[in-house]
Amino acid sequence: MRILDVGESAVLAEFEDLDTVLAHFRALDDSRPPGVVEVIPAARTVLVRFDHGATSRDRVAKWVRTTEPEATVAEDPPDEIRIAVRYDGPDLEDVAELTGLGVDGVVAAHSGTPWTVAFCGFAPGFCYLTGGAPELHVPRRATPRTSVPAGTVALGGEFTGIYPRSSPGGWQLIGTTDEPIWDAERTPPALLRPGVVVRFAPVSTY
Repeated sequence: MRILDVGESAVLAEFEDLDTVLAHFRALDDSRPPGVVEVIPAARTVLVRFDHGATSRDRVAKWVRTTEPEATVAEDPPDEIRIAVRYDGPDLEDVAELTGLGVDGVVAAHSGTPWTVAFCGFAPGFCYLTGGAPELHVPRRATPRTSVPAGTVALGGEFTGIYPRSSPGGWQLIGTTDEPIWDAERTPPALLRPGVVVRFAPVSTY
């Protein structure tokens, strides 16, 4: 682990891989001491924001270094969300061929295994979900699309995700959902956040 200063009110802990990030994030998020404002995971880092009035940079850095990681997700996660999906994406048949699973197999694999929000980025409300079936690890498209509709469910590398708004994107599009992933009038605006478990449920034929 390497810890770097990010301005005067945050430190950034760097790790070797995503699994290590998530193990440390779970432990840190569950044991925040007074003064720690926010713990934010990414693909290889965890950002810790703190309040100078309640703690110090040295205390926070020591806490980050000495907190033992939680290697496994709790059997009964506190936050679980079910998202209904129409598996009607334009890349569904391509994914079926890439994986060798066939269309039915892709749908069964995507909806049959719980996914966990690892981190968020790219756009407000866009989350990278991990932990699905390894068979669904597919490459991003060689040529990204200039516009992907909001609510599109997609696969990219080891992740699945849902586009919260219309935006460019290079992931493989396998379905759509009507669930509002990002709503500026909601508190908080994002439906998903790191640590939340998501289960996808097919709602129509394909």
